[in-house]
Amino acid sequence: MTKQVYQIQIVLKGSKPKIWRRLLIPSDTLLPNLHQIIQISMGWEGGHLHQFEKNDICYSMKSKQDDMWGGMDVVDYKKIKISGLLIREKDKIRYEYDFGDSWEHDVILEKITETVEKPKHAVCIGGKMNCPPEDCGGIWGYEDLLEIIKNPKHEEYKEMIEWVGEDFDPEYFSKDEVNELLKVVKI
Repeated sequence: MTKQVYQIQIVLKGSKPKIWRRLLIPSDTLLPNLHQIIQISMGWEGGHLHQFEKNDICYSMKSKQDDMWGGMDVVDYKKIKISGLLIREKDKIRYEYDFGDSWEHDVILEKITETVEKPKHAVCIGGKMNCPPEDCGGIWGYEDLLEIIKNPKHEEYKEMIEWVGEDFDPEYFSKDEVNELLKVVKI
């Protein structure tokens, strides 16, 4: 019996140049696992809330104590497979991480292939650019940060370099490092 494998692209919305990753994942990957895969492949640390969204429905962790959702349609995503949201090539869902900084990502189904053996873990096959540092103020804060660290004469340069680290390279990306980290996510 063959299994479907999805080739997806994850793009950080608003990033210029574009920050993206291309991955191969089984079509039956659960959304909580996809969350972990996105966190690892993009370089996020996982310390903030997140949700997926398609057709004005949000998919997230939900508990009986949650009343913060108000009138929003929120579906508990624990048993939802990616194949329930991405059905055809070019289908897209939104993934938001950190509701304060609002890091929005497009998750686009690029290709559906068949395989005999289900992959043991997600595989990164491409990407560009480093992930922004957490808590830098969203895409606009990141753009400001990049401008500041390019200019040693900027009044905030020293403070930002101390915060982000002298070795921060906004263009750095290693597919091999991502793949090594992805091995821990069970799918």
